[in-house]
Amino acid sequence: MTTSETAGEPLAEGYENDEVTDATAEKHGRSLALVQRLLKARGVRAKPVHTVVLRLSRDGRPLPIAERRRRVPELVAYDGGGRMAASVTVGRRSGCYLVHPSSAGAEIRTVKPDRPHAVVDVVLAAIEEGGQGRRQCR
Repeated sequence: MTTSETAGEPLAEGYENDEVTDATAEKHGRSLALVQRLLKARGVRAKPVHTVVLRLSRDGRPLPIAERRRRVPELVAYDGGGRMAASVTVGRRSGCYLVHPSSAGAEIRTVKPDRPHAVVDVVLAAIEEGGQGRRQCR
């Protein structure tokens, strides 16, 4: 598994500069669909999240004008208990997969675009780490 330390690109959620063109969103969606199929083969449930933002403005006209923008697509992977284990996006500049484990203090991991199997390994590790942490809290 080849991953680097941390990523310098933000995830989709909570950032103002997280909008992409339709073409980029579709390309990233295809990359994430590949990872989703690989996760499914390993028994991991994952759901793609595609967000479209509509900004309405009147501009003095009788009907509102809508501006449609796409957010960075995301793949959310769940553990066996249905809790979010990790989210995966694709870096806009690098094209690398960005894997963000949901456990507290976990760092975003980057994976080269030609290594979707390595993304699965990182997600499986996040599921395992999350499961161990919950057992210790009981």
